[in-house]
Amino acid sequence: MSALRPEARSLPESGIVRALNYGIGRPGLIPLWAGEGDVQTPAFISDAAHRSMQAGETFYTHQRGIPELRETLSAYHRRHYGIGISAEHFFITGSGMQAVQIAMQAVAGSGDEIVIPTPAWPNYAATAHISGTRVIEVPLDFTDDGWTLDIDRLKAACGLKTKAIFINSPANPTGWCATREEVAEIAAFARKRGLWIIADEVYGRYFYEAPLAPSFLEVAEPGDRLLFVDTFSKNWAMTGWRMGWLIAPVELGATIESLIQYNSSGVAVFMQRAGVVALEQGEAFAAEQVARARAGRDLVCGRLAPLNRVHFATPRGAFYLLFSIEGEDDTDALALRLIDEANIGLAPGTAFGSGGERFMRLCFARSRESLDEAMDRLIGWLENN
Repeated sequence: MSALRPEARSLPESGIVRALNYGIGRPGLIPLWAGEGDVQTPAFISDAAHRSMQAGETFYTHQRGIPELRETLSAYHRRHYGIGISAEHFFITGSGMQAVQIAMQAVAGSGDEIVIPTPAWPNYAATAHISGTRVIEVPLDFTDDGWTLDIDRLKAACGLKTKAIFINSPANPTGWCATREEVAEIAAFARKRGLWIIADEVYGRYFYEAPLAPSFLEVAEPGDRLLFVDTFSKNWAMTGWRMGWLIAPVELGATIESLIQYNSSGVAVFMQRAGVVALEQGEAFAAEQVARARAGRDLVCGRLAPLNRVHFATPRGAFYLLFSIEGEDDTDALALRLIDEANIGLAPGTAFGSGGERFMRLCFARSRESLDEAMDRLIGWLENN
């Protein structure tokens, strides 16, 4: 171990993975710890990948992504955002996570800083840490009316070494969503300061007040330093496929292509064929996934709201509930206890950085039956502890 780079040695164990490793495989356990639902990839998407493999599309391919998928993504964004973004701006990556990695590798390194509102998905900070980039956390404020971001505090956190502001909205794990005014203000500040914005909007369609959450794509101006991250995982139940995309300025094309080449050497053609079909034929399925998550949110919040010991703000987006339990401050230990004593798997808030320590995260993108049973178990545990 001593021969490894300090950045590798000091990577923290993911609290989500710790809970998962502790409880995975237990008979009857209800797993609400990870960011995925319980619906399999629909057959019309999987069949497209199978047809491609049967046709022999199993060789190396375009590092930026096959032209058909990049064109289809361009059309998809035109339909949903009303914005014309040419195919040259799209880069296919081996997951949304790899899109985050490539974005960070492109703009920040040793001695640089990235500003991130927290609580946040731990992979953001860990990715920056690997490259020697320092993460400046700006904790969101928790109130009964929801999670809020102090924009002035965010601006003040940006110093001489800051290279980028990382915004995940709708946010994992809080469900916080930036308003259109906040998105515009952050974009204008970054533009003025010459900072990059890395916008992770993978939950952009999981917004419970409109068809789409406010997006940096809607306020972007020519020349903006914007890197936009998205994934096939959430909308089309493709978490295990590990395929996402990055939208970036055309001028970065050769650099991003090289970063893809030296990280993964591209995404399998048969997976990309499935992505084309998901985008072209998966609208009804994606809408159903969002409706299912909304129903899950309402069920979980409705069951927990009457409990005096449980505190949370109803999430405006994404598909997680972040809640605290009075008298239970060690959430790492609580996650393991709930596995042992209630047979439900939740993620401890300590995994998500500053502001999340006293909370637990629950993924509600699951069936009504599964969530009802999970709430029965959790409420029963609370009554006895």
